[in-house]
Amino acid sequence: MLVKSLELNRFRNYEKLFIEFSEGVNILYGDNAQGKTNILEAICVCATTKSQKGSRDKEMIRLGDEECHIRMYVEREKVPHKLDMHLRRSKSKSAAMDGLPVKKSSELYGFLHVISFSPEDLSIIKEGPAQRRRMVDMELCQLDRIYLHNLTKYNKILEQRNNLLKQIGFDARLAETLLVWNEQLVKYGKEIIQARKLFVEELNTLVGSIHSRLCGGMEELKLRYEPNIKEDGFLGALLQDKDRELVLKSTLHGPHRDDISFYLNGEDIRKFGSQGQQRTSALSLKLAEIELVKKRIRDDPVLLLDDVLSELDRNRQTQLLDSIKNIQTIITCTGLEEFVKERIRSDRIYHVVQGSIQPE
Repeated sequence: MLVKSLELNRFRNYEKLFIEFSEGVNILYGDNAQGKTNILEAICVCATTKSQKGSRDKEMIRLGDEECHIRMYVEREKVPHKLDMHLRRSKSKSAAMDGLPVKKSSELYGFLHVISFSPEDLSIIKEGPAQRRRMVDMELCQLDRIYLHNLTKYNKILEQRNNLLKQIGFDARLAETLLVWNEQLVKYGKEIIQARKLFVEELNTLVGSIHSRLCGGMEELKLRYEPNIKEDGFLGALLQDKDRELVLKSTLHGPHRDDISFYLNGEDIRKFGSQGQQRTSALSLKLAEIELVKKRIRDDPVLLLDDVLSELDRNRQTQLLDSIKNIQTIITCTGLEEFVKERIRSDRIYHVVQGSIQPE
């Protein structure tokens, strides 16, 4: 999988942009707030329909404009393709592949597999469970179309069920319809729980050896999936807590409240680990994610490193850079630091200045 070029029209701070990428390492450098991350964001949006930063569509449209356009030329299994994405302030997004409209933009998921790594990912362990769920969902949605379908259905049902819980406060007769939504929520929720469980198990087969290499064999890292509710107890919990949910007007059980925990030598590092241990474990998780994707898709993903190298010490930089050999990588940084010049064979370098790029 390769990104060959990217065209932007009225996206973020870019009025117009055309940039070509090499098959190896591409470096975008420049001061902060010049537009480096926006290029990576555009790639993510075109590949997955979503921003890796969680931005809404209208937030990515250039100020003063009503719509923007992203066009990306990619290569998959040696075959060239063209992906188009239109974002509009007042309408839903639309997408096309090779000039043909895509009925659902979510169908683009997994066609071009991208893995994004930013400084925020290094804080994934100490942050709240929502960030960890988002990481799992972003990856599984690219790997598994069925998971994407189930998650989309679950989120819509969850939203409708929460709205119903609010409406019952005004019309108690609506409580009779709650059972139908319970059954649908459980149906799709069980599928999500099973897929997440398998995903974490797969990560565990890889993350232990990777982390051992990072810390010189001194620590053993294990991930633990913590479902909010067991599959066979899901429906019963909804029925049992019905009154409490009506008071709080919110669904209290389901995979939307899941979490993942991290254990070093049997200790929960969210509670007992140092910042250094948490960051190293987060890096181990990302490296395991890269290996899992390569194994699943039998191809190399496109790797986006957003100003993350400056956050790592020399040893962790080495482990990350060794893992990206032979993978198309697009890196952003504030300057061409010595470690970049010495340790990365840069195939293309661009200087990003106020929404324009200058090749070097």
